[in-house]
Amino acid sequence: MNIYSATVTLFFVMDPLGNVPVFIALLKQVDERRRTRIILRENLIAFGILTLFLFCGKTILNSLNISEQALGISGGIILFLIAIKMLFPSANRFAAGDSLGEPFIVPMAVPLIAGPSAMTTVILFASQAPKQMSQWFMALVCSSVISTVTLLSAMPLQRLLGAKVIAAIERLMGMILTTIAVQMFLTGVAIYLK
Repeated sequence: MNIYSATVTLFFVMDPLGNVPVFIALLKQVDERRRTRIILRENLIAFGILTLFLFCGKTILNSLNISEQALGISGGIILFLIAIKMLFPSANRFAAGDSLGEPFIVPMAVPLIAGPSAMTTVILFASQAPKQMSQWFMALVCSSVISTVTLLSAMPLQRLLGAKVIAAIERLMGMILTTIAVQMFLTGVAIYLK
């Protein structure tokens, strides 16, 4: 694998296009001037976490006795809960969010950007070719920049498409995210049982 294929792999695993409706929903009640800062902050946090897992992931998981399967199972459960909220938004969905303030780290940075699959991917890159760490790091930088630009365009997309189309996309992404979450969970369980 080269830097290009690693960048593309990480971009798809981080799934910024799939996260656009989720970010729009999470930032709907946030002042428009703060949205860019929040997206930049959350992407920077996710980049920091993925960098940490690239260089220290295997050691961290081993020292905590956490398997990659457990990481996948827990990520699947968290994504499933997020997907259910996307599919069945309650009337007071954002009322609770207003009292908590703006999103911070969860769920935007982790697990949406730096999810279990992205963490596992960088751990696999590092463990399969440890002599190419600079190449893996550059791939992570490139995919993070592309992901950030994609997510920064989420708000203009909202203005372009309108609230009804965004709501429909959000529900569709909720269905897809539910399927991804269940698959992530089942894969983790199947590998664990082997």
